[in-house]
Amino acid sequence: MRWLLFMLALIPGSAQADTLIATRTLRAQTVLTPADLALEPGTLPGALTTPEEAIGLETRVAIYAGRPLHPEELGPPAIVERNQIVPLTYRQGGLLIQTEGRALDRAGVGDTIRVMNVGSRSTVFARIAADGTAIVSTQ
Repeated sequence: MRWLLFMLALIPGSAQADTLIATRTLRAQTVLTPADLALEPGTLPGALTTPEEAIGLETRVAIYAGRPLHPEELGPPAIVERNQIVPLTYRQGGLLIQTEGRALDRAGVGDTIRVMNVGSRSTVFARIAADGTAIVSTQ
């Protein structure tokens, strides 16, 4: 009997997973809490399957109630707002340049955005660090 149960457990498709859905309509830029999420039986390819994957993240687009959540619709919460003045840093070898920049987009930690150097008015691409500093990409 144990052998039969073991064999049934190995049959593909016998396990059922859940799909993570929104419990209410979520506007873009909403930071997700447990009250915003629910599990629905069944799997949907590409959809998130556990609340831990989404709690604390921010919606990038509007998500309607009852709809599944996908990873590309979520991201880290923004720490830099559009038009905010941010420290702008460029480092290459032993050279370090620091100035002020104006964020031209909204961004979270690790996002790459356009930043305008306040002094020269030139626009560069920069990655946002955990402390809100924009670090110029050397591409």
